[in-house]
Amino acid sequence: MNSNGFATLDWIALGAYFALLLASGVWFARRGQRTTEDYFLGGRRMPAWAVAVSIVATSLSAASFIGVPEAGFRSDLTYLTTNLGLVIAAVIIAVFFIPAFYRHRVQTVYELLGRRFGEPAVVAASAAYLVGRVMASGARVYIGAIPASLVLFGDAQAHHLLGAIGVVCAVGVAYTFVGGVASVIWTDAIQMIVFVGACMLAVVLIRAEIPASNAEIVAAWSTGAPDGGSKLRLFDLSTDLSKQFTLLASLVGFTLLGLASYGADQDLVQRMLTCKDAKRGSWSVISGILLGIPSIALFLLVGLLLWVYYARPDLMGEHAPPAAPDDSRQVFLRYIIDRMPPGVTGVMMAGLFAAALSSLNSTINAMSGTFINDMYRRMVRGRDERHYLRAGRVGVVVTGAVLCAFASFCVFWQRAHDDAGGGGLLGFALSVMVFAYAGMAAVFVTTLFTRRGSTASVIAALAIGFVVVALVQPNVMAAWTAWTPMATPLAGVSLAFPWQLTVGFAAALLVCLVGAPKTPAP
Repeated sequence: MNSNGFATLDWIALGAYFALLLASGVWFARRGQRTTEDYFLGGRRMPAWAVAVSIVATSLSAASFIGVPEAGFRSDLTYLTTNLGLVIAAVIIAVFFIPAFYRHRVQTVYELLGRRFGEPAVVAASAAYLVGRVMASGARVYIGAIPASLVLFGDAQAHHLLGAIGVVCAVGVAYTFVGGVASVIWTDAIQMIVFVGACMLAVVLIRAEIPASNAEIVAAWSTGAPDGGSKLRLFDLSTDLSKQFTLLASLVGFTLLGLASYGADQDLVQRMLTCKDAKRGSWSVISGILLGIPSIALFLLVGLLLWVYYARPDLMGEHAPPAAPDDSRQVFLRYIIDRMPPGVTGVMMAGLFAAALSSLNSTINAMSGTFINDMYRRMVRGRDERHYLRAGRVGVVVTGAVLCAFASFCVFWQRAHDDAGGGGLLGFALSVMVFAYAGMAAVFVTTLFTRRGSTASVIAALAIGFVVVALVQPNVMAAWTAWTPMATPLAGVSLAFPWQLTVGFAAALLVCLVGAPKTPAP
């Protein structure tokens, strides 16, 4: 056993996992990638079930593997209700968004904007996506680097996290570079099995270590929430705008979040565009979100069991472990490394890396595809497909480097965010996404559901959404309300990220609708 808690069997398990990734990348590289459509959209021949699984695997990510158990450990089950908003969003996307994308046979969703608003709108939306995706995926890379740091260095100190981020990004770039989106989607199916299987195994092992009966455990959960309520609470009916996962926030904020992430974010929409037709693409998004619900419930159950394991020594008796780590981010990770038997620890960490890399690889491919198709082709015209394919692979490497840089910044940003009451890793990962999503959702709602909007109003809306979300960040809002007498009634107001997104979306939508229409809606 090494000082970091890893035994030889664990390294063998991890080695087998990474060998599988390498083999899959090489295999798909041999399957004929002659055009950017082959590389970025898999030739539009991917089966809908595989795309649905890939959507689940990407949307979960390392933030779910670590952050959702942390949420169950710290709080209750209210995060599960956010899926209500996502299901509503999925239906809207399946009925309105996906058919429009297929009708115009776009390679990126932002090409649709060009049908009404011209090339400047396409470039602006693509730029907004790239900035927002760097922020959101950089945060996820940072979260995925936490377990890598524990494995490689035995701790999660800042300088070790930076090294771990470099390793995670290098692995992600390597096999995305070789295999393209087809490799990403098929490997996602494998990785989904790995990390969900690992989570199920964790539930079995943790429960086996708790000597209390099921009735005693449920009774403990019924009064174990931080406010003295039940950790099994599913619906938070509060109207407190500082809470992230209330029922109202789920129905409003998370519906908007779902529209933006599954309908306007190339990272996820790219998968739906790999299907043969719109019907299969629409089926994949609804199935993907529904498949994610039991997975989230499973991760929350891990957190609930870890709370009993660490926080209720009266139920553990003589089997009571040492106190839980001071850093709640490491609760699940420390259990994996310190308590699981050799070999099983390696399997669990492989599952965690599977979650991290699934999200990273799709992001790298989607960002490179967006840059090549929406920007580079407009700057460098008239070249053959082999040129753009080579440029796409270069874009994969550059994208990986940029994500690595922002993930390194997140090492310090997340700690400040949590100190301000940001809600742990899960809240951090989700809140980072809303900066670009506010304007993006507003622009696509305008494009698909109205005849309003212009090139100028689209570009302005994308900028306004970002600015407004920045202004309603708790620390920023406290500063400007203190300086502005007219804003005194807002002093002390703190908005959780679903409401930050809602305010930003509303402002961006109003700006976008100001534009005078020139062409009919697609």
